[in-house]
Amino acid sequence: MKKIVFLLILIISFNSCKSSKRSKKKKTTTSKIITKKPKSSKEASIILSDINKKKPSTNKADNIVTFANQFKGVRYKWGGTTKAGMDCSGLIHESFKVHQIYLPRISRDMAKKGSKIPLKKVEKGDLLFFKTGNRRNSINHVALVTEVKKGHIKFIHSTSSKGVTISSIEETYWNKAFYEARRVL
Repeated sequence: MKKIVFLLILIISFNSCKSSKRSKKKKTTTSKIITKKPKSSKEASIILSDINKKKPSTNKADNIVTFANQFKGVRYKWGGTTKAGMDCSGLIHESFKVHQIYLPRISRDMAKKGSKIPLKKVEKGDLLFFKTGNRRNSINHVALVTEVKKGHIKFIHSTSSKGVTISSIEETYWNKAFYEARRVL
């Protein structure tokens, strides 16, 4: 009889340990979901007003570039749209969205918006589209022009190797992968 009681207590204690581990695991999994997107347009306007206080700018392109620049150094995360991680189209989507310009979330869909322009006529705030890597038959990368000086074009984008960074169209890789430029402003 004592053996049976002992076995029952032992079985119950093992089951309760297993159960508590599951519930702890569940809690950590659900608590890891963190969104840093503005919850409302009021919160987005607060972010925008903070940026505008730092550096007054003259036009919408300047404001969009200033917003995008705050993500420099953020790691790459596929599908990411926050400082926790950002992909190329997420960076562009969020930078325009906070200024009430709504672009599609995917780079190949963004490439259908605005008007196509020659690379020689690119200005700050324009978008550059690329066909990179294994998928050279379709647009799979987008960048925002941050500076144009004497034909030298710099752009901000997010890469899997460097995260959000500034690059130049003169870099061999980006020059070779360049597909088209578009103006949405």
